[in-house]
Amino acid sequence: MHKGRILFCVFLICVAAAAIYLALDWPFKAALFPLSVSIPLLLLASIQLLQLIFGQTETIESAAVDIEFSSDVPPEIERRRVTTAFSWIVGFILTVYLIGFPLTVPLFICFYLRFESGVGALPTIAATAITWAMFYALFQKLVHLQFEQGALQAWLGL
Repeated sequence: MHKGRILFCVFLICVAAAAIYLALDWPFKAALFPLSVSIPLLLLASIQLLQLIFGQTETIESAAVDIEFSSDVPPEIERRRVTTAFSWIVGFILTVYLIGFPLTVPLFICFYLRFESGVGALPTIAATAITWAMFYALFQKLVHLQFEQGALQAWLGL
């Protein structure tokens, strides 16, 4: 019953371990992202594997709950939710292309919180400012990572 889940956890552990091993010889800037993703992946996949091996066995009723989908949401609402999520993703990618990553991240946080999540103005401004400050401190000041300019900046010569 757990064989597929166990194999998947082992696969994730192998991928994370390989990424960590390969990134250890890289310069700090190059290794930062793979290590920041692979180390938590290795830890979480290992914990999941231990839970699958030594944890409580699953009953048929609890296994059925895992794959059962809610049927109380009308199909038109499901389609609207999927379309909305897809639109936000496409909008994010297009905005990165047009104005660049450093400007897109805080704008995306601001617009998503305000218009999609319905968060109030003050929490939206606070979250946007914190996101921008952390992004700037990490990538611009600490790592000195220069992002490509957006297409609009290139077209306008900025």
